[in-house]
Amino acid sequence: MHIPVESYHLPNGLHVVFSEDHTAPIVAVNLWYHVGSANERLDRTGFAHLFEHMLFQGSANVEANEHFELVQRAGGTLNGSTWLDRTNYYETLPSHQLALALWLEADRMGRMLPAMTQQKLDTQRDVVKNERRWSVDNQPYGTWWERLPALAFPEEHPFNHSLIGSMEHLTDASLDDVADFFRTYYTPDNAVLTVAGDFDRAEAVRLIEEYYGPIPRGTARPPLRDMSVPPTLGNTRREVVPDAVALPRLFVACRTPVFGTDGYYAASLAAAVLGLRTGCRLEQSLVRRQRVASQASAFTYDLAKGSDLLVVDATAHPGVTVEQLEAAVLAELDAMATTGVTEDEVTRARALIETSFVMSMQSAAERADQLSRFATYFGDPTLINTQVARYQATSAADVSRLARERLGADNRVLLVFVPADEPPAETDMALAEATA
Repeated sequence: MHIPVESYHLPNGLHVVFSEDHTAPIVAVNLWYHVGSANERLDRTGFAHLFEHMLFQGSANVEANEHFELVQRAGGTLNGSTWLDRTNYYETLPSHQLALALWLEADRMGRMLPAMTQQKLDTQRDVVKNERRWSVDNQPYGTWWERLPALAFPEEHPFNHSLIGSMEHLTDASLDDVADFFRTYYTPDNAVLTVAGDFDRAEAVRLIEEYYGPIPRGTARPPLRDMSVPPTLGNTRREVVPDAVALPRLFVACRTPVFGTDGYYAASLAAAVLGLRTGCRLEQSLVRRQRVASQASAFTYDLAKGSDLLVVDATAHPGVTVEQLEAAVLAELDAMATTGVTEDEVTRARALIETSFVMSMQSAAERADQLSRFATYFGDPTLINTQVARYQATSAADVSRLARERLGADNRVLLVFVPADEPPAETDMALAEATA
């Protein structure tokens, strides 16, 4: 399939992307800001995620939570999300409501600070703290997604610290801190605005010029700290976490090439061979034949800077020890690193990935999000039309080479959750301390 793409920049630096599709009377507006937890000061972690909440608390012409009310009354849906290196906001509405979504996003981009109050900050800070308690601290295995990057990246690396932030840093955040973060990163020259679906191009151009054109560019943004890391870890690192869980669970992370490179597509296919859908190696071997795991999957983080991560996630079958689970998972990684993959396996993995991608592109919202992604990371939204070809050009030999170079014992982080009433063996703790 070929997705129509047009893009241009406003004088203030805003990157505008269009993709027309008049199949259904729906339009998606998607706004990516090139800021995530990687941009935070080490004494103010959690700001990017806190800001995702703050931007729904009103702007000069919109009351707190009115953004939700206006879009939902118009028959639309909306939300936002934060990741290590980006934050996005998005709406999907009936086509004739395009102006509403564009105006709402412009009002909070250009006129949020006048509506920012200490009370709103205090309220959203408490919301984020409760979210941390609910989804991380008091959730079984909930700390995995901050512990794993902390093991895979050095302490000073921008991807090392928690996306949701620490309670202490959230408590210390002042209104001035929040205002400075907004002025630094929430500017048109650090954003991509994508409109996809059923819309009139001339009208969209006029609305965007009217709403976004007067918003001034930002000042110089501080550069990211050094993102570079060696391609491999050089050893196996292991951390054991006693937790309030019923079954052991193992995460294994390996450093892999960043999103968009040739090596990324090989890693993505390797992850699919290992752990995508029921025909994958982990499902067939660990879940069905050996019955050592109740679930097992593999995926990539899709990081576009520094290093990506390929992650294996496996939960033990009842009655299986953590030692048995770990041995079985590492045996699968060893086998792939030693003997590689077959052409049939790569053909299956490629078909699954391509089918999922093509189906997702039928959605205006998904299409807008992916266009914003390529425009943000690479400055070129038309790269969306190269993805199928990039996977097709990646051979079984490429995947086998990636596995040999990146999935071995010299490039593994092991994060092991065990039931709290079963303390880890002394040798496990010694290994964790020796390789931390």
